[in-house]
Amino acid sequence: MSFDIHVNERHFDAAPRSGQCLRTYLRDRGWFGVKKGCDAGDCGACTVHVDGEPVHSCLYPAVRAGGRRVTTVEGLAPADGELHPVQQQFLDAQGFQCGFCTAGFLMTTAKLDDEQRADLPRALKGNLCRCTGYRAIEDAVRGVRHVEEPSPGQAVGRNLGAPAGPLVVTGTARYTFDIDIPGLLHMKLLRSPHPHARIVSIDTSAALRVPGVHAVLTHHDAPERLFSSARHEHPTEDPDDTRVLDDVVRFVGQRVAAVVADSEGAAEEGCRQVVVEYEELPYVLDPEEAMRPGAPVIHPKDAEASRIARPENNVVGEVHGETGDVAEGFAAADLVYEETFRTQRVQHASLETHGCVAYFEDDGRLTVRSSTQVPFLTRRALCALYDLPQDRVRVIAGRVGGGFGGKQEMLTEDIVVLAALRLKRPVKLEFTRAEQFFGATTRHPFRIGIKAGAKKDGTLTALQLRVVSNTGAYGNHGPAVMFHSVGESMAVYRAPHKKVNAYSVYTNCVPAGAFRGYGLGQVTFAVESAMDEIARRLGIDPLVFRERNIIGPGEHMISPGGEEEDLQIASYGLDQCLRVVRDALAEDTSAADAPEGWLVGQGTAMSMIATGPPGGHFADATVTLLEDGTYDIAVGTAEFGNGTTTVHKQITAGALGTTVDRITVRQSDTDVVRHDTGAFGSAGTVVAGKAVMKAANGLAERILSFAAEHVRVPRSLCRLTADSVECDGRPVSLKELHEAAHAKEMELSAAGHWGGSPRSVAFNAQWFRIAVDPDTGEMKILRSVHSADAGRVMNPMQCRGQVEGGVAQALGATLFEQVLIDEGGKVVTPAFRRYRLPAYADIPRTEVHFMQTSDAIGPLGAKSMSESPFNPVAPAFANALRDATGVRFTELPLLRDKVWLALEEHRATGAADGRPATAHPSREGSV
Repeated sequence: MSFDIHVNERHFDAAPRSGQCLRTYLRDRGWFGVKKGCDAGDCGACTVHVDGEPVHSCLYPAVRAGGRRVTTVEGLAPADGELHPVQQQFLDAQGFQCGFCTAGFLMTTAKLDDEQRADLPRALKGNLCRCTGYRAIEDAVRGVRHVEEPSPGQAVGRNLGAPAGPLVVTGTARYTFDIDIPGLLHMKLLRSPHPHARIVSIDTSAALRVPGVHAVLTHHDAPERLFSSARHEHPTEDPDDTRVLDDVVRFVGQRVAAVVADSEGAAEEGCRQVVVEYEELPYVLDPEEAMRPGAPVIHPKDAEASRIARPENNVVGEVHGETGDVAEGFAAADLVYEETFRTQRVQHASLETHGCVAYFEDDGRLTVRSSTQVPFLTRRALCALYDLPQDRVRVIAGRVGGGFGGKQEMLTEDIVVLAALRLKRPVKLEFTRAEQFFGATTRHPFRIGIKAGAKKDGTLTALQLRVVSNTGAYGNHGPAVMFHSVGESMAVYRAPHKKVNAYSVYTNCVPAGAFRGYGLGQVTFAVESAMDEIARRLGIDPLVFRERNIIGPGEHMISPGGEEEDLQIASYGLDQCLRVVRDALAEDTSAADAPEGWLVGQGTAMSMIATGPPGGHFADATVTLLEDGTYDIAVGTAEFGNGTTTVHKQITAGALGTTVDRITVRQSDTDVVRHDTGAFGSAGTVVAGKAVMKAANGLAERILSFAAEHVRVPRSLCRLTADSVECDGRPVSLKELHEAAHAKEMELSAAGHWGGSPRSVAFNAQWFRIAVDPDTGEMKILRSVHSADAGRVMNPMQCRGQVEGGVAQALGATLFEQVLIDEGGKVVTPAFRRYRLPAYADIPRTEVHFMQTSDAIGPLGAKSMSESPFNPVAPAFANALRDATGVRFTELPLLRDKVWLALEEHRATGAADGRPATAHPSREGSV
């Protein structure tokens, strides 16, 4: 049967494969703007036009496109080189961050009529974004412009657009798999159906007979060496408890075998043909049960060699400490509040799934192209695992389609490199959306027991925490997340007596890992809920109560979990953050928008976070004058919508008196840039940015000194401009200076380094007014206000987007997101339509306010702001819910059926002693 299709005005007659969807047909022909985000028509990243109608191409059979005209984002603009009006709107509003979803939004928006634009919640319901919080997208659709024009030397503090913006809106930005590699083989993974089992035997003979299968890898092919999938500058921060392929499986979904074939279909069939005999072992899903005597031991390893705290009790890490005497503090209190709070598993849900491609260059060097936040640390781990010299391995991160900490892991690179080394062929592994849920990592579920005491005047006397973190089957990030969780969450309050007992515990569940906030969000939910409850029971304004007990500028931060000597308050804006909330309360009229009969309440929470990770976070940068008189920045940190590339150009433009369009950036490639620990811990601005600033300042001084020598005038009479140096009124072009330096065999270049220490802290506060329907449990956000102490804000538009995105992601975790695991340890929410990501209609427009501070440590006074907006959102909402209903909710997510049931119980029983009701949590981890 003949086949004919026109794609972006080009004709193709190659028939699709049997059952092939339009998305893969288009990508096979180089239209990489069509993205894979869900495989199920849930996210809209694959939206294209078929005969002018938007369709989700992952659901559209390619054969149905025969005889039709298909338009992808690459063909949206007219042929004259101008952008389509919608593309220009998204560029002007910066309606994207990582940009992976942007093509889908563009293709949907381009076909909206006036009536549909008037109802965006309905019009955009088929498209998901994990980064922006949707407000920048709304502004783009409505034609709001945020981007300012650049001007020489005046870059910092302005709304300058992302350098990759034109590529993002035209679909030409290249993400991990947006390349064509000849001879590519495809990998699929056979995964464990059991939560805990020993592999007795594996028969791969039938799999190897499947046409197109090249290899089946099992634990017999894997190195014996243990490692951690977590990536930190110092590998000793994580336990060595993982093998590439193991003969013991510890969670449902763990790798058992890898099949490599000519196609994904052949690899999948090969997986089905592998025969595995298991010896099932006892398993445990609850961390409290896992610590009890007699529980199944998940990692029976030597504690010292593996760096597991107590393997026999499944405790991977623990911290115990006390400052003062909490017993004395509670005895002195007029009110003691004690409660247990619980938080759930949450998926990162970055729209680009985990994956990588490994291939060999002509000279035999191994190249790994990966969706990773940590290319340098991944290279180091691969070299250690396979005894490879670092100069023979190159790791590249293209543009990364979202991370949120989930890609601070090595989840695919190790197994793909094993196959590539074995077969000497390029190999690709790309997770499906389902694999993201049961084969990647999640946010750590926490159980937080809190006890706090206060006097009648609202002065805290004691604060005590018992924290149990469920790290799952492997300890990647477990100890570090546990330690961080009880740091700033306790240190922000100045109670004289503090105590903490915290445990990170193995269970036979899908592993947890790094997630935005790195444990602080979980414990902040408990601490801020408790502070609110104590204030209310004492009859004190919760804002006044906080102001009475928070640390002030210059005060020592005390956490019984251990002192972090390099952490200091280098600028203070927490008082301003709370003042913003007070002002919002004073002038708020949003309660009038509540439907009749609904309950109305308001609530606040705050948080403090270190602007960078402990233990050293290193960045090296080089800034160079090029032959054409422009500049080049070489810096290792990855770009995934965090905006560091924009900030690095702004810092450099300011130092060199030029414009950002005269600066290029090379990054995330271990061959062409120097070392960078990675894009995590909110370090892109405060660590890598400081290295860039040092390099740019060094180059400015070098150029000025060389120019003064070149024209024989005093250095004090030389001044940098956009494309020249003015030397005593005479302009000398940068091209001329480069040529003169080249003639003397000099390079006008400078390097900068920053080790990430000392560190400062950032502050955030969130306030909500909400309405609750007492008859259904439905909740509506009437107003959302967020105050952020980001120090000197490098790019207000971009930083506001980070705050809006953080609030939106946190609202998802607050209201409905949860990875559910059944009694057999299996994830039962492996798709977006079962997991429920926030859509446009779910997220309110948050008013974002930046405080007037300048940090003594951060570059040009900046502080971090990628992770911190997430942390106060859940407790602020729960406090508003408490204010509206009189019920204290202690478990996330705050599902409407839970709210309704709690209200029904409260109405039926009342509070006989006049005290507020508490909604008691269900068993953690159950469906």
